[in-house]
Amino acid sequence: MTHRAALACLCLASVGASPASGQDAAAIERAYQTLHAARFVDLTHTFAPGIPHWKEMPDETVSRKFTIVKDGFNIDVFTHAGQWGTHVDPPAHFHAGMTTVDRIDPRQFLARLVVLDIHARVATNPDTVVSMDDVRDWERRHGPIPEGAFVALRTDWSKRWPSQAALQNVDAHGVAHYPGWSAPVLHYLYEQRHITASGHETTDTDPGSATTHDDYALESYVLGTGHFQIELLTHLDQVPEAGALVMVSFPKPKDGSGFPARVVAITPQ
Repeated sequence: MTHRAALACLCLASVGASPASGQDAAAIERAYQTLHAARFVDLTHTFAPGIPHWKEMPDETVSRKFTIVKDGFNIDVFTHAGQWGTHVDPPAHFHAGMTTVDRIDPRQFLARLVVLDIHARVATNPDTVVSMDDVRDWERRHGPIPEGAFVALRTDWSKRWPSQAALQNVDAHGVAHYPGWSAPVLHYLYEQRHITASGHETTDTDPGSATTHDDYALESYVLGTGHFQIELLTHLDQVPEAGALVMVSFPKPKDGSGFPARVVAITPQ
């Protein structure tokens, strides 16, 4: 089985298909061996006190309460907001009564990875948003965006990490300038292509000029569909725009409205 075939096998499993009866264990074992020969790309920032974060949130604190020297083991206490570093936003982040972090279906943690790449335009215009032309171009090259996919927006904005000022890119008039999603693209992805989730490198779903006035209409839309999103991804320049898988994971805080996530792409060598 080739790397691409193994990726396809697990993608089918992630959306409900399974190998023929009696072959499940063998198929999973073959997929496991093939995937471990693939390339793993960590799409996650390391978090620590002082990293970029929403202006209204307190900074993280870390204290070591037990040490190997004194106690024979290390135990650290971390205090941080749920939306910290690369993190998951569940529907409950914006909408009362909707899905919380602990209620996200684990089947959604594995998905085909689709990368919409607008980084070249962003390099000359930080206010760039992804357009339906970008989506059509992707689908001309690779076919329809698959149902259940995780769609990531590549802007290379993560290369500004860990500078808060560079990520926010606020001008002298207090207006932020950074790229983001657009309403037509998000509506198309969630309502017509029925994707599982989306993610981006910036601090917000909405472009910077919209968030200056705390207008988070696009983020509210995504979460209002009942789907989660991942913010502050990195290393999307190291993965192909099609043909890879993504693994998304995070702890399970009861009724959590957000939490740091670990996101890893599995790509052909």
